[in-house]
Amino acid sequence: MVPNTKESQRAELHKTIWRIANDLRGSVDGWDFKAYVLGMLFYRFISENLTSYLNKREHAAGDTDFDYAALSDEKAEFGRTETVAEKGFYILPSELFQNVRKRARHDENLNETLERVFKNIEGSAVSTASEDDLKGLFDDLDVNSSKLGNSVAQRNEKLVGLLNAIGDMPLGSFEDNSIDLFGDAYEYLMTMYASSAGKSGGEFFTPQEVSELLARIASHGKTRVNKVYDPAVGSGSLLLKFAKVLGRDNVGGFYGQEINLTTYNLARINMFLHDVNYEKFDIALGDTLTEPKHWDDEPFEAIVSNPPYSIKWEGNDNPLLINDPRFAPAGVLAPKSKADLAFTMHMLSWLAENGTAAIVEFPGVLYRGGAEQKIRKYLIDNNYVDTVIQLPADLFFGTTIATCIIVLKKSKTDNSVLFIDASAEFKRVGNKNKLLPGNQDHILDRFVAREDVEFVSRLVKCEEIAVNDYNISVSSYVEKEDTREVVNITELNEEIAQIVSRQEVLRSQIDAIVAVLEESTVLQGSTAPEGGWQA
Repeated sequence: MVPNTKESQRAELHKTIWRIANDLRGSVDGWDFKAYVLGMLFYRFISENLTSYLNKREHAAGDTDFDYAALSDEKAEFGRTETVAEKGFYILPSELFQNVRKRARHDENLNETLERVFKNIEGSAVSTASEDDLKGLFDDLDVNSSKLGNSVAQRNEKLVGLLNAIGDMPLGSFEDNSIDLFGDAYEYLMTMYASSAGKSGGEFFTPQEVSELLARIASHGKTRVNKVYDPAVGSGSLLLKFAKVLGRDNVGGFYGQEINLTTYNLARINMFLHDVNYEKFDIALGDTLTEPKHWDDEPFEAIVSNPPYSIKWEGNDNPLLINDPRFAPAGVLAPKSKADLAFTMHMLSWLAENGTAAIVEFPGVLYRGGAEQKIRKYLIDNNYVDTVIQLPADLFFGTTIATCIIVLKKSKTDNSVLFIDASAEFKRVGNKNKLLPGNQDHILDRFVAREDVEFVSRLVKCEEIAVNDYNISVSSYVEKEDTREVVNITELNEEIAQIVSRQEVLRSQIDAIVAVLEESTVLQGSTAPEGGWQA
């Protein structure tokens, strides 16, 4: 019998989630339908979160029979102000997920009911400290979309199915401290949707094992970090890995910025689903390179990011950018067609003196010339590059490119750069390569040891890198192990000579046999009667 372990429960939950998501999707494209599944999961989460919070508070005060979900809306209004200040939102009992679900099958105006509920939840935060964190969270969950059906009845039927399916997910209860299952379910769904969406999914979602490696690198040697930051936050998975690595209470705050509205909403939902209270995160909307939103929050003790590869940006077309304090120190801007090192300079600028930044980079930034070489010169000459790690190919969704990690620090203890070749640290799982825990450990061990290991790592003085035209490709400094079979030339030549000798003997033997056969044929012809044989 298979033991009922936490991992087996999680695996069973994942199978259930994916089956539900596919069964419900119908004719809606999976990538579009994710907003409905994830949005409804979020609605269930905040309903149960609020109910548990209020019930515990009343039970602790002596009212052991109190059940917020059974309370009338009129009586519930008395606790609104205090609860919004603490939780950041409020949901009346009649509008809780579980109560809307009970009535859904018989609600001919279910789409209007849900639309009103979502507006009321967002509206509960208006003019409060949490307004920006709640605003627009349900925008992508369009209950009136024709994607759900051509008629109101068809759409409502799909919505009933969604409510029931999400409500039936075995996510435990808050009283049993099973809250992580909500976050785990979200991460699993995001992984599956990103995988099936190909390139469009990979643009905003970093595989969990890569996220964890970045968080472990950026937080190494620390039990707590004050603030973590990601300027291209995507769905927020990178930031949330710090909660897993250090513990949620050991992260002072989660900060990020995202240019895509839908993805920005997903990142905020992700924070809530991982039980990060609104006061502890600040996810902003906008272009980080031209409109950074966290000037008042920098510097950051830990920065992690997987910025978009080689995207276009304003660059030299905007005369103000060369004087921007984030970019000015290098004396040059990243090319307009390749913003990679613009993100790098931004992160370096906002990195605390005692901080670490771990950034996934497109390999071209390591060796390309022009403005990018000048930016690398600035980084190397000022001793900001701590480590460069070559990752395996085919780790990310939507691309098979072998990316790398650049680690930046402002307070290094040596004047060298560590180069690590981790291109073989993977296991093929399905149609992608994965960094298993053991692979992560090997990479982190080399990062911490900071020493030469043949074919794996090398510590290189910045002066040597300067002589090499500031090329910081790992392959330029770490020799690849030659795994080809070693051949003994002397033995090979002797073996060839023996083969040639045997060939000569065989040819002589064959020639002798042929001569005998030819002689026999001639003799037979000479003994035949004149005019040939007759019967």
